[in-house]
Amino acid sequence: MLLITKQIQQAMEGGSWIRRMFDAGIQLKKEFGEDAVCDFSLGNPDLPPPPAVADGLRAMADHAGEPFSFGYMPNAGFDWARNKLADYLSKEQGVTLQGSDVVLGCGAAGALNAFFHSVLEPGDQVFSFRPYFVEYNSYVANHGGVFSTLPSKPETFRLDPEALAAAITPKTRALIINSPNNPTGVIYTKEELAAIIAVLDDASKRNGRPIYLIADEPYRFLAFDGATVPSVLPMYDYSVVVSSFSKNLSLPGERVGYIALSPRMEGREVLVAAITMSTRTLGFVNPPVVGQHLMAAALGTQVDAGIYERRRDLMADVLRRAGYEFQMPAGAFYFFPKAPGGDDIRFVSEKLQAQRILAVPGTGFGGPGHFRLAFCVQEEVIARSYEGFKRALDS
Repeated sequence: MLLITKQIQQAMEGGSWIRRMFDAGIQLKKEFGEDAVCDFSLGNPDLPPPPAVADGLRAMADHAGEPFSFGYMPNAGFDWARNKLADYLSKEQGVTLQGSDVVLGCGAAGALNAFFHSVLEPGDQVFSFRPYFVEYNSYVANHGGVFSTLPSKPETFRLDPEALAAAITPKTRALIINSPNNPTGVIYTKEELAAIIAVLDDASKRNGRPIYLIADEPYRFLAFDGATVPSVLPMYDYSVVVSSFSKNLSLPGERVGYIALSPRMEGREVLVAAITMSTRTLGFVNPPVVGQHLMAAALGTQVDAGIYERRRDLMADVLRRAGYEFQMPAGAFYFFPKAPGGDDIRFVSEKLQAQRILAVPGTGFGGPGHFRLAFCVQEEVIARSYEGFKRALDS
């Protein structure tokens, strides 16, 4: 007797390669000890939050006994929190945003689900370029959409406007981009984005309804070597930015994120109202109270990105000396090297695990033939991984 839906059963059987490798790491650590395992499987930021987060928590605790301090609120979040976030994003994104252009959510994932619940009809298509963040598929399917992937340009993982133009149909509703990218570390240029936007704009007019451009930006703060991350909000009428404070404030478990709509979007108040209602009817109800206070206290601060840059350079040195082929990440905290021999699943699950190194096969991101390494770990872990990487390659 089947107790669950076929869709969920298939999702459970397929699973997430990230979680599979994370679970494998738990077993290896139990067997050999923490110090014997080099775990690069999970993008879990290990830096402490900036001091402003602790200050905000203490300030909130001083008022925790006041009436309604933990009570219900507007489903889109506190008005004061939305206004403060809008002011901050106006500077970051290069546009003028009002609090009414921003909806706070339960992490970026909650915001994306509320957005898709608001805009997708059954069978509507959502695209993303390969490789991509693995959960996009589930977020789209949750609301009756069809998630499809597009090839990025070979070797470089850059956006391919021709591939997008060839794939768009009347059912296309949105394109998700992630820059800096998980898992490749690529940052898309303004010229690349303009080429993609030209395709979306033309197709939107042809289809008679907008195709949304969703910029998923949790790693915006983590751009190396002086690189900048262009904003889509001033470039395209139907653009939205989705992000969270999981990475820049090291608050992944607090689950506070947001969605911001381009001020160029006519009638955006209707979409804001829809996202707000979806937040309620999906059961999120409202973003976390504590998270909003911490966000407001810490806006404009972040963890020390220089630590991640040093780790990136150390990881690059380890991989280079061990003999791996890779593209230097311009942002985020991931490497996406080529899997020796081409079989990423076998290399990760047999060769690397035999050396007690945890990585994630690129197949899980739609990028077979590569594997992902998250370098948000201590430098000592990166340094001692060299011998294991070398032995895995030599084997």
